[in-house]
Amino acid sequence: MASTLEKSKALFITRWGELSGYWGINRTMAELHALLYISADPLCTDDIMVALQISRGNTSMNIRQLLNWGLVTRIHKKGDRKEYFKAETDAWEMFETIVRERRRREVEPIIETIDRSRKIVVEAMPTLKGEQRRQAKIFRERLDDLAESLEVVNGLLNLLLSAGKGGVQQLRDLLAHVEKSVE
Repeated sequence: MASTLEKSKALFITRWGELSGYWGINRTMAELHALLYISADPLCTDDIMVALQISRGNTSMNIRQLLNWGLVTRIHKKGDRKEYFKAETDAWEMFETIVRERRRREVEPIIETIDRSRKIVVEAMPTLKGEQRRQAKIFRERLDDLAESLEVVNGLLNLLLSAGKGGVQQLRDLLAHVEKSVE
């Protein structure tokens, strides 16, 4: 029978896996990250396979992705040929890494696509007439609105990341003040 600690760990790993969609990663990758995050000691591939009941290939592929994200590091133990892995355990560092990676993979490409689309439609406007011109104008306005919103989000992310761990409390206080003034 599983101990209370094991049940608690299993619950955390499961819930962390369920959050994977918000990160833009697969469930197994998130569960593997959770396992390494809560483990007191670095784990080898075999330990991970047993704990999560996944294949060696699945383990290796997801470890590689976590290494690429910078959320996991490789550890070598003297006298042991196995590779061990540990997760970043500082919650703020982990948050920064995830935000930077998500921005690089998702926000920046969509901003680039919006900018390219805006440029194309602006260049085409002088040649368009009637209904095509009306549709192009609406399309450009919507792209402009979307770009403006993404600039605000990107600015907030920059502010949050530049504040660093020490500035988080100040930002939290500022948000609490804003929230009170809105009520």
